[in-house]
Amino acid sequence: MKLLVYGAGVLGSLFSARLHETGHDVSLLARGERLASLRRHGVQLAEAGSPDVRRVPVPVVEHPAGGYDLTAVFVRTHQVDAVLESLAGLEGDVLFLLNWAAGAEPLGAVIGHERVLLGFGTAGGTMEGDVVRYRAPNFITRRVATPIGEPDGGTTPRLERIVREFRTAGINAKAEPKMDAWLKTHAAFEVPLGQAVHAAGGPVALADDLDAVRGMLRIMRQNLAALPTPPVPGGFAALRTLPEGLLVATLRRFLRSPTAVHSGLSDASPATVAELDRLAEQLRAYARIR
Repeated sequence: MKLLVYGAGVLGSLFSARLHETGHDVSLLARGERLASLRRHGVQLAEAGSPDVRRVPVPVVEHPAGGYDLTAVFVRTHQVDAVLESLAGLEGDVLFLLNWAAGAEPLGAVIGHERVLLGFGTAGGTMEGDVVRYRAPNFITRRVATPIGEPDGGTTPRLERIVREFRTAGINAKAEPKMDAWLKTHAAFEVPLGQAVHAAGGPVALADDLDAVRGMLRIMRQNLAALPTPPVPGGFAALRTLPEGLLVATLRRFLRSPTAVHSGLSDASPATVAELDRLAEQLRAYARIR
């Protein structure tokens, strides 16, 4: 399978490097200074806290061209509209591995409904200059799967093939029959979390503000209550049923953990703010439609 990874941020860089190192025919699309750096140095990877940088010579392209069996899209939510037109001119299936709570309809309306797959990249990390710093795998993160699904929840040969190809690259992918609900549930949780972290000035600062954590939890509960279907994964139902005090304590521990600190939650860039704002708009529109 010939693959194009569209987007050379943390996730796109990690995915393309893993695919290339395991012998897959993959190209990474980038532009501007990022493209120049990738051409000079390849994808530069380093574990969080380590001075060692590993370089992976992933082939890079500036403009998407034809001939790809699959394009995996790793861009911010608010950047999707800008890339859809270029995707419309490509052949092959398109897997959107990103934050998205608007469903497959607006994507398929531009590129063709039959080409769309939904998913979410679960790897984490941050950009330090041109170096991608990622969390070292541990027992917990190895068990966190990258969900991928058909918009209608079906099981298809192409879905099975993509999951198989990703697994051969060491990416713990799985077929998710309720992918759209998964993405909406994730947005219901992530939007208040990200906005609260940004307002507080970082995850640790938020953990130290008990009232802010309580307010964040209440918004999460309101978002989940607005969903017309049960949350996916089902464990998110605990945010609506467990006592507030227990949940606040759990969230505060998470916010102080290395996982939170190195997950990108500390990123207060304008792009992060714009993405959270777009996700919030999608959630509000979905609540009105239902």
